[in-house]
Amino acid sequence: MTASTPWLRLQRPDVLGPGASLGLRALLVLALIGIALAGHWFDRGGLRDNIDNHVSFVDVVYFTAITVATVGYGDIVPVTDQARLFDTFVVTPIRLFIWLIFLGTAYDFIFKRIWDRWRMQNIQRQLHGHCIVCGYGSSGEATIGELIRGGSEPLQIVVIDKDPERVAKAVACGVTGLTGDASHNEVLSAARVETACAVLVCTGRDDTAALVVLSARKLAPGAHVSAIVKSAENEALMRQAGANVVVNPVDLGGHLLARATGSAHVVDYVTDLVTNMGRVCLQERSVTASEVGKSMADVTTGLGVRIHRGSGVIGFWEDGARSLQRGDLIVEIVPTGR
Repeated sequence: MTASTPWLRLQRPDVLGPGASLGLRALLVLALIGIALAGHWFDRGGLRDNIDNHVSFVDVVYFTAITVATVGYGDIVPVTDQARLFDTFVVTPIRLFIWLIFLGTAYDFIFKRIWDRWRMQNIQRQLHGHCIVCGYGSSGEATIGELIRGGSEPLQIVVIDKDPERVAKAVACGVTGLTGDASHNEVLSAARVETACAVLVCTGRDDTAALVVLSARKLAPGAHVSAIVKSAENEALMRQAGANVVVNPVDLGGHLLARATGSAHVVDYVTDLVTNMGRVCLQERSVTASEVGKSMADVTTGLGVRIHRGSGVIGFWEDGARSLQRGDLIVEIVPTGR
Protein backbone atom coordinates (compact mmCIF):
# COMPACT_ATOMS: atom_id res chain seq x y z
CA MET A 1 0.00 0.00 0.00
CA THR A 2 1.37 3.40 -0.94
CA ALA A 3 1.74 6.20 1.58
CA SER A 4 -1.41 8.30 2.01
CA THR A 5 -1.59 11.64 0.24
CA PRO A 6 -1.23 14.38 2.88
CA TRP A 7 -4.20 16.44 1.73
CA LEU A 8 -6.69 13.56 1.89
CA ARG A 9 -8.66 13.02 5.09
CA LEU A 10 -11.08 10.30 6.12
CA GLN A 11 -14.15 11.94 7.65
CA ARG A 12 -17.00 10.55 9.69
CA PRO A 13 -19.98 12.26 11.33
CA ASP A 14 -19.47 13.54 14.87
CA VAL A 15 -20.68 10.97 17.39
CA LEU A 16 -20.88 13.47 20.26
CA GLY A 17 -23.75 15.88 20.61
CA PRO A 18 -23.38 19.35 22.17
CA GLY A 19 -24.17 18.10 25.68
CA ALA A 20 -21.71 15.21 25.48
CA SER A 21 -19.02 17.48 24.04
CA LEU A 22 -19.50 19.96 26.87
CA GLY A 23 -19.37 17.16 29.44
CA LEU A 24 -16.18 15.75 27.92
CA ARG A 25 -14.50 19.16 28.13
CA ALA A 26 -15.58 19.55 31.75
CA LEU A 27 -14.10 16.13 32.59
CA LEU A 28 -10.86 17.08 30.88
CA VAL A 29 -10.64 20.31 32.91
CA LEU A 30 -11.28 18.36 36.15
CA ALA A 31 -8.63 15.82 35.19
CA LEU A 32 -6.04 18.54 34.60
CA ILE A 33 -6.89 20.24 37.89
CA GLY A 34 -6.65 16.83 39.55
CA ILE A 35 -3.10 16.39 38.21
CA ALA A 36 -2.09 19.78 39.62
CA LEU A 37 -3.81 19.01 42.92
CA ALA A 38 -2.09 15.63 43.25
CA GLY A 39 1.32 17.16 42.52
CA HIS A 40 0.85 19.86 45.12
CA TRP A 41 -0.43 17.37 47.73
CA PHE A 42 2.45 14.92 47.34
CA ASP A 43 4.94 17.80 47.40
CA ARG A 44 3.15 19.83 50.08
CA GLY A 45 6.40 19.99 52.02
CA GLY A 46 7.64 22.43 49.38
CA LEU A 47 4.81 24.85 50.19
CA ARG A 48 4.70 27.36 53.02
CA ASP A 49 1.54 28.71 54.62
CA ASN A 50 2.27 32.25 55.81
CA ILE A 51 -0.83 32.21 58.01
CA ASP A 52 -0.45 29.20 60.32
CA ASN A 53 2.66 27.44 58.95
CA HIS A 54 0.58 24.28 58.35
CA VAL A 55 -0.37 23.04 54.88
CA SER A 56 -3.58 21.01 55.05
CA PHE A 57 -5.53 19.31 52.22
CA VAL A 58 -7.88 22.28 52.11
CA ASP A 59 -4.83 24.54 51.76
CA VAL A 60 -3.60 22.44 48.83
CA VAL A 61 -7.01 22.61 47.12
CA TYR A 62 -7.10 26.37 47.71
CA PHE A 63 -3.53 26.88 46.46
CA THR A 64 -4.19 24.75 43.35
CA ALA A 65 -7.34 26.74 42.52
CA ILE A 66 -5.75 30.18 42.85
CA THR A 67 -2.63 29.02 40.99
CA VAL A 68 -4.60 27.63 38.03
CA ALA A 69 -6.73 30.79 38.04
CA THR A 70 -3.54 32.96 38.13
CA VAL A 71 -4.82 34.83 41.18
CA GLY A 72 -2.05 34.27 43.76
CA TYR A 73 -2.65 36.06 47.08
CA GLY A 74 0.76 35.20 48.51
CA ASP A 75 -0.60 33.51 51.63
CA ILE A 76 0.65 30.11 50.38
CA VAL A 77 3.81 30.02 48.27
CA PRO A 78 6.21 27.39 46.91
CA VAL A 79 9.53 27.63 48.69
CA THR A 80 11.59 24.66 47.40
CA ASP A 81 13.13 24.35 43.96
CA GLN A 82 11.12 21.18 43.31
CA ALA A 83 7.80 22.93 44.09
CA ARG A 84 8.71 25.91 41.93
CA LEU A 85 9.77 23.70 39.02
CA PHE A 86 6.49 21.76 39.32
CA ASP A 87 4.52 25.01 39.11
CA THR A 88 6.65 26.18 36.19
CA PHE A 89 6.66 23.09 33.96
CA VAL A 90 3.44 21.31 34.99
CA VAL A 91 0.94 23.75 36.49
CA THR A 92 1.62 26.58 34.02
CA PRO A 93 0.94 24.39 30.90
CA ILE A 94 -2.15 23.00 32.66
CA ARG A 95 -3.33 26.56 33.35
CA LEU A 96 -2.85 27.58 29.69
CA PHE A 97 -4.55 24.44 28.42
CA ILE A 98 -7.55 24.96 30.72
CA TRP A 99 -7.94 28.53 29.49
CA LEU A 100 -7.80 27.32 25.89
CA ILE A 101 -10.56 24.80 26.69
CA PHE A 102 -12.67 27.56 28.28
CA LEU A 103 -12.13 29.89 25.31
CA GLY A 104 -12.86 27.13 22.80
CA THR A 105 -16.02 26.15 24.65
CA ALA A 106 -17.18 29.76 24.83
CA TYR A 107 -16.55 30.14 21.09
CA ASP A 108 -18.31 26.89 20.11
CA PHE A 109 -21.34 27.19 22.37
CA ILE A 110 -21.84 30.97 22.58
CA PHE A 111 -20.02 33.23 20.14
CA LYS A 112 -20.05 30.89 17.11
CA ARG A 113 -23.74 30.11 17.49
CA ILE A 114 -24.63 33.77 17.93
CA TRP A 115 -22.50 34.67 14.90
CA ASP A 116 -23.94 31.85 12.76
CA ARG A 117 -27.49 32.79 13.75
CA TRP A 118 -26.93 36.47 12.97
CA ARG A 119 -25.24 35.66 9.65
CA MET A 120 -28.07 33.28 8.71
CA GLN A 121 -30.71 35.90 9.44
CA ASN A 122 -28.75 38.53 7.50
CA ILE A 123 -28.51 36.28 4.43
CA GLN A 124 -32.20 35.39 4.65
CA ARG A 125 -33.16 39.08 4.67
CA GLN A 126 -31.31 39.50 1.38
CA LEU A 127 -33.06 36.60 -0.33
CA HIS A 128 -36.00 37.81 -2.40
CA GLY A 129 -36.89 36.79 -5.93
CA HIS A 130 -34.03 34.28 -5.84
CA CYS A 131 -33.59 30.83 -7.41
CA ILE A 132 -33.32 27.68 -5.31
CA VAL A 133 -31.49 24.72 -6.84
CA CYS A 134 -32.19 21.45 -5.02
CA GLY A 135 -29.32 19.04 -5.67
CA TYR A 136 -25.79 19.78 -6.80
CA GLY A 137 -24.89 16.83 -8.96
CA SER A 138 -23.89 17.13 -12.60
CA SER A 139 -27.31 18.52 -13.55
CA GLY A 140 -27.32 21.00 -10.67
CA GLU A 141 -23.83 22.21 -11.53
CA ALA A 142 -24.82 22.74 -15.17
CA THR A 143 -28.01 24.51 -14.05
CA ILE A 144 -26.11 26.98 -11.90
CA GLY A 145 -23.60 27.65 -14.66
CA GLU A 146 -26.42 28.41 -17.09
CA LEU A 147 -28.20 30.66 -14.58
CA ILE A 148 -25.05 32.70 -14.02
CA ARG A 149 -24.38 32.97 -17.75
CA GLY A 150 -27.97 34.10 -18.16
CA GLY A 151 -27.37 37.07 -15.87
CA SER A 152 -28.53 35.75 -12.48
CA GLU A 153 -26.72 37.18 -9.48
CA PRO A 154 -24.73 34.29 -7.93
CA LEU A 155 -25.60 35.29 -4.36
CA GLN A 156 -29.28 35.12 -5.33
CA ILE A 157 -28.89 31.43 -6.17
CA VAL A 158 -29.33 29.06 -3.21
CA VAL A 159 -28.04 25.49 -3.54
CA ILE A 160 -29.49 22.84 -1.22
CA ASP A 161 -27.78 19.46 -0.92
CA LYS A 162 -27.37 16.86 1.80
CA ASP A 163 -23.66 16.46 1.02
CA PRO A 164 -21.57 19.18 2.75
CA GLU A 165 -18.75 18.70 0.22
CA ARG A 166 -21.11 19.40 -2.69
CA VAL A 167 -22.43 22.48 -0.92
CA ALA A 168 -18.87 23.70 -0.33
CA LYS A 169 -18.13 23.16 -4.02
CA ALA A 170 -21.19 25.21 -4.96
CA VAL A 171 -20.28 28.00 -2.53
CA ALA A 172 -16.83 28.14 -4.16
CA CYS A 173 -18.66 29.17 -7.36
CA GLY A 174 -20.02 32.23 -5.56
CA VAL A 175 -23.55 31.04 -4.80
CA THR A 176 -25.29 30.65 -1.44
CA GLY A 177 -25.22 27.13 0.00
CA LEU A 178 -27.39 25.26 2.49
CA THR A 179 -26.68 21.74 3.74
CA GLY A 180 -29.87 19.76 4.29
CA ASP A 181 -32.63 17.63 2.79
CA ALA A 182 -34.69 19.77 0.42
CA SER A 183 -37.73 17.52 0.90
CA HIS A 184 -38.07 18.84 4.47
CA ASN A 185 -40.15 21.97 4.97
CA GLU A 186 -37.76 23.51 7.49
CA VAL A 187 -34.86 23.30 5.03
CA LEU A 188 -36.84 24.99 2.25
CA SER A 189 -38.05 27.60 4.72
CA ALA A 190 -34.45 28.28 5.75
CA ALA A 191 -33.75 28.97 2.06
CA ARG A 192 -36.69 31.44 2.05
CA VAL A 193 -38.64 29.43 -0.52
CA GLU A 194 -41.71 31.59 0.15
CA THR A 195 -39.95 34.59 -1.42
CA ALA A 196 -38.21 32.65 -4.23
CA CYS A 197 -39.14 33.18 -7.86
CA ALA A 198 -38.10 29.70 -8.96
CA VAL A 199 -37.32 26.28 -7.50
CA LEU A 200 -35.24 23.97 -9.70
CA VAL A 201 -35.27 20.33 -8.60
CA CYS A 202 -32.48 18.03 -9.77
CA THR A 203 -31.98 15.62 -6.89
CA GLY A 204 -31.07 12.60 -9.02
CA ARG A 205 -34.03 10.47 -7.88
CA ASP A 206 -37.60 10.80 -9.13
CA ASP A 207 -39.19 9.91 -5.77
CA THR A 208 -37.05 12.45 -3.92
CA ALA A 209 -37.74 15.06 -6.58
CA ALA A 210 -41.50 14.51 -6.21
CA LEU A 211 -41.29 15.08 -2.44
CA VAL A 212 -39.29 18.28 -2.98
CA VAL A 213 -41.81 19.53 -5.54
CA LEU A 214 -44.71 18.82 -3.17
CA SER A 215 -43.00 20.65 -0.30
CA ALA A 216 -41.99 23.59 -2.47
CA ARG A 217 -45.47 23.95 -3.95
CA LYS A 218 -47.05 23.86 -0.50
CA LEU A 219 -44.73 26.52 0.94
CA ALA A 220 -44.51 28.72 -2.17
CA PRO A 221 -47.71 28.49 -4.24
CA GLY A 222 -46.58 31.30 -6.54
CA ALA A 223 -43.07 30.06 -7.27
CA HIS A 224 -42.15 28.56 -10.65
CA VAL A 225 -41.18 24.95 -9.94
CA SER A 226 -39.19 22.90 -12.46
CA ALA A 227 -37.96 19.35 -12.04
CA ILE A 228 -35.81 16.77 -13.80
CA VAL A 229 -37.08 13.20 -14.08
CA LYS A 230 -35.28 10.11 -15.28
CA SER A 231 -38.31 8.01 -16.12
CA ALA A 232 -40.95 9.15 -18.61
CA GLU A 233 -43.71 7.46 -16.59
CA ASN A 234 -43.03 9.89 -13.73
CA GLU A 235 -43.54 13.05 -15.77
CA ALA A 236 -47.30 13.14 -15.15
CA LEU A 237 -46.76 12.39 -11.46
CA MET A 238 -44.34 15.29 -11.19
CA ARG A 239 -46.84 17.65 -12.77
CA GLN A 240 -49.53 16.44 -10.37
CA ALA A 241 -47.14 17.21 -7.52
CA GLY A 242 -47.07 20.82 -8.69
CA ALA A 243 -44.18 21.18 -11.14
CA ASN A 244 -44.72 23.81 -13.83
CA VAL A 245 -42.05 22.32 -16.08
CA VAL A 246 -40.78 18.74 -16.19
CA VAL A 247 -37.58 17.96 -18.08
CA ASN A 248 -36.61 14.44 -19.11
CA PRO A 249 -32.97 14.66 -20.24
CA VAL A 250 -32.91 11.02 -21.27
CA ASP A 251 -35.78 11.38 -23.73
CA LEU A 252 -34.51 14.77 -24.92
CA GLY A 253 -31.05 13.36 -25.53
CA GLY A 254 -32.55 10.45 -27.43
CA HIS A 255 -34.61 12.76 -29.66
CA LEU A 256 -31.58 14.91 -30.47
CA LEU A 257 -29.45 11.86 -31.14
CA ALA A 258 -32.06 10.50 -33.55
CA ARG A 259 -32.26 13.85 -35.38
CA ALA A 260 -28.48 13.97 -35.62
CA THR A 261 -28.47 11.05 -38.07
CA GLY A 262 -29.56 13.30 -40.92
CA SER A 263 -29.78 16.82 -39.47
CA ALA A 264 -26.53 17.61 -37.68
CA HIS A 265 -26.98 21.34 -38.16
CA VAL A 266 -30.48 21.20 -36.67
CA VAL A 267 -29.13 19.58 -33.52
CA ASP A 268 -26.38 22.19 -33.30
CA TYR A 269 -28.96 24.96 -33.59
CA VAL A 270 -31.27 23.43 -30.98
CA THR A 271 -28.32 23.13 -28.60
CA ASP A 272 -27.48 26.75 -29.34
CA LEU A 273 -31.05 27.82 -28.54
CA VAL A 274 -31.30 26.22 -25.11
CA THR A 275 -28.06 27.66 -23.72
CA ASN A 276 -26.59 31.11 -23.23
CA MET A 277 -23.24 30.16 -24.71
CA GLY A 278 -24.17 30.31 -28.41
CA ARG A 279 -25.05 33.04 -30.86
CA VAL A 280 -28.79 32.88 -30.21
CA CYS A 281 -31.07 31.74 -27.40
CA LEU A 282 -34.76 31.42 -26.62
CA GLN A 283 -36.46 33.83 -24.25
CA GLU A 284 -40.00 34.19 -22.95
CA ARG A 285 -41.52 37.58 -22.14
CA SER A 286 -44.85 39.36 -21.81
CA VAL A 287 -46.27 41.45 -24.63
CA THR A 288 -45.66 45.16 -24.06
CA ALA A 289 -48.41 47.78 -24.27
CA SER A 290 -46.95 49.16 -27.51
CA GLU A 291 -47.14 45.70 -29.14
CA VAL A 292 -50.81 45.04 -28.38
CA GLY A 293 -52.76 44.81 -31.67
CA LYS A 294 -49.66 44.27 -33.79
CA SER A 295 -48.74 41.10 -35.63
CA MET A 296 -46.07 38.89 -34.13
CA ALA A 297 -44.16 39.39 -37.36
CA ASP A 298 -43.84 43.08 -36.41
CA VAL A 299 -42.00 42.27 -33.16
CA THR A 300 -38.51 43.75 -33.43
CA THR A 301 -36.87 42.41 -30.26
CA GLY A 302 -36.37 38.97 -31.78
CA LEU A 303 -37.87 36.31 -34.01
CA GLY A 304 -41.21 35.34 -32.47
CA VAL A 305 -42.02 31.64 -32.78
CA ARG A 306 -44.86 30.99 -30.34
CA ILE A 307 -47.55 32.75 -28.33
CA HIS A 308 -49.01 31.48 -25.06
CA ARG A 309 -52.50 32.94 -24.70
CA GLY A 310 -54.33 31.72 -21.62
CA SER A 311 -54.10 27.94 -21.68
CA GLY A 312 -53.61 27.79 -25.46
CA VAL A 313 -50.53 27.84 -27.68
CA ILE A 314 -50.45 29.74 -31.00
CA GLY A 315 -47.79 29.21 -33.67
CA PHE A 316 -46.34 32.12 -35.62
CA TRP A 317 -48.13 30.88 -38.79
CA GLU A 318 -51.60 30.75 -37.23
CA ASP A 319 -54.26 33.45 -37.47
CA GLY A 320 -54.03 34.22 -33.75
CA ALA A 321 -50.50 35.53 -34.27
CA ARG A 322 -51.75 38.36 -36.48
CA SER A 323 -52.91 40.40 -33.49
CA LEU A 324 -51.12 40.32 -30.15
CA GLN A 325 -53.28 40.70 -27.07
CA ARG A 326 -52.66 42.01 -23.58
CA GLY A 327 -51.48 39.19 -21.33
CA ASP A 328 -49.85 37.20 -24.14
CA LEU A 329 -46.50 35.53 -23.54
CA ILE A 330 -44.12 35.52 -26.51
CA VAL A 331 -41.42 32.91 -27.04
CA GLU A 332 -38.79 34.40 -29.32
CA ILE A 333 -35.31 33.77 -30.63
CA VAL A 334 -32.91 36.58 -29.75
CA PRO A 335 -29.19 37.09 -30.46
CA THR A 336 -26.80 36.79 -27.53
CA GLY A 337 -24.18 39.13 -28.97
CA ARG A 338 -21.51 36.42 -29.13
